[in-house]
Amino acid sequence: MADRYEQSMMENLYWWGVPTLFRCPNVGPQDQDIALVGVPHSTGNGTTERDQHLGPRALRHVSAVQRRVHSLFEIDPWNSAKIADVGDVPFPKANDNEDCIERITTFFKDIDAAGARPVSVGGDHSITGGIVQALGGGKLAGGEPISLLHLDAHTDVFTKVDHFLGAKKSAAHWGAYLADQGQVDPTRSMQIGLRGHPRSLDWLQPSYDYGYNIVTMREFRQRGLADVVAQTKEVLGDRPVYITFDLDCLDPSIAPAVSNLEPGEKGFDIDEAVGILRAARGLNIVGGDVVCMMPTKDSPNNITALTAAAVMFEMISMIAENVR
Repeated sequence: MADRYEQSMMENLYWWGVPTLFRCPNVGPQDQDIALVGVPHSTGNGTTERDQHLGPRALRHVSAVQRRVHSLFEIDPWNSAKIADVGDVPFPKANDNEDCIERITTFFKDIDAAGARPVSVGGDHSITGGIVQALGGGKLAGGEPISLLHLDAHTDVFTKVDHFLGAKKSAAHWGAYLADQGQVDPTRSMQIGLRGHPRSLDWLQPSYDYGYNIVTMREFRQRGLADVVAQTKEVLGDRPVYITFDLDCLDPSIAPAVSNLEPGEKGFDIDEAVGILRAARGLNIVGGDVVCMMPTKDSPNNITALTAAAVMFEMISMIAENVR
């Protein structure tokens, strides 16, 4: 008993041992309920803000200090489900965005075939396109298109430009091309928290044209959490749901180390963001991701990495609850 107690004490020290996501075993996705994945990709953003590829390493560094039980759900996800850190997607051509997106899709097709539900950390937001190319219409989704629960300051449906500084399946385009390819059903998807970087007054029009259900940050403040959660539950319904969480949906005071800060309007506080995430509780969640962390710009206490890990923990716990 003393040895077990001492081991548990050591495992809570994030600087000790070989880092894996949440201290999970580093094995393949076979016979797992949940596959935790690092996607260290940053050439889909197309800017000089490219340290997003360091996100998975930063989160592995701090995730051991995260909660081991979910007190609200009354669940220990690590014992309720079989969960593994399956490692990082390899990018031998890391500066070639289009090659990287296809490698992401290949990697996640193997996870989908194994029946494990992936929860990933990026990486810039282009990784969602590569992941959902594998999951939309796949085994986990039962052959159906994916419905997105998308929390973000930006639409990522920028159809008015055909590439973002050379990247075609970029962080700015995945919401459009996934719908064009039939892997996502926009009419049964939610985009929540949009507030960022409009260069024209019709910046939201492409999302509306595709049929996405949009709640801007301004609308969220007017309507309140409960009303938006009720809409989200109704829209997602019985569909296969994929959650994608861009850390820039949070206020910069909470998550300062993100690639596209939007300081001009208050973003979500963490309780609001988690409240929206929990709208998916009990639904058919086929996977999720947390993206756009830039560890080189984090504060000394790693607050953005810790916040990203807390968001991942919510996703993991909801999926583990479904498994249980």
